[in-house]
Amino acid sequence: GSHDSFSYWVDEKSPVGPDQATAIKRLARISLVRKIMKKWSVTQNLTFKEQLEGGIRYFDLRVSSKPGETGQEIYFIHGLFGIKVWDGLKEMNSFLEQHPKEVIFLDFNHFYAMDDSHHRFLINRIHSAFESKLCCVECVEYVTLLYMWEKKHQVLIFYHHPLYQEYSFLWPGNKMPAPWANTTNVHKLLQFLETTLGERSRYGTFHVSQAILTPRVKTIARHLIRGLKNTLVHRNLPMILNWVKAQKPGVMGVNIITSDFVELVDFAATVIALNDLLLEEDESAT
Repeated sequence: GSHDSFSYWVDEKSPVGPDQATAIKRLARISLVRKIMKKWSVTQNLTFKEQLEGGIRYFDLRVSSKPGETGQEIYFIHGLFGIKVWDGLKEMNSFLEQHPKEVIFLDFNHFYAMDDSHHRFLINRIHSAFESKLCCVECVEYVTLLYMWEKKHQVLIFYHHPLYQEYSFLWPGNKMPAPWANTTNVHKLLQFLETTLGERSRYGTFHVSQAILTPRVKTIARHLIRGLKNTLVHRNLPMILNWVKAQKPGVMGVNIITSDFVELVDFAATVIALNDLLLEEDESAT
């Protein structure tokens, strides 16, 4: 999975998003401030299509309306506004059309400046984009690849808002827990990932290990021009990848792992290769 999956296209010319504090919005009237914000808001370099081609299958999505704009259009957001959600969904759907056995998870977990009418607009967009590819809510353990292939489903939508209850194709957010370490320290991050794996529920939900470091205000203040990638990600990714390589999938093991700048190391390939351990277990059992 990728963290803040859409942030390859946040627009420094756009207004600052409603996910930001009032003080930041005031400062961001200065174009240089928006340039710096972009350096800290971008967590991915690859487009959805490029991420999909690289093996990413779980997408972490934050969305917002644009206050003051007429209509109900919804955009991806991380500090600054990104592309329309509709454009991203279409890009993903065209990949799925070409690869009918691939399955993706879309986790809509942060909503800003959205009332019920905005939510219904977005939910209708999701349904229009994927239609029969959408997998209705089911017992998690039943949802194997075979199950998905037989039903010709390719998309699971997780929707962290009470309106999910009105739509059979929206999975509740609590089926996709994603504990967040909120630290700049890689050792604390790895300890947190170990602890939360040990606490994950044995059955009934998916589980996201967020292998990401989060800058604090003082981190940004000290390294303004360098940005997230050069300050936190480059230096710590090798250690994070070593942790990934040491994991085992399956019950109480890792399930979904997310990272920033997924193309900087063999992140997706490393995660995918963990599945071979399950095959080896099956072979030794037989």
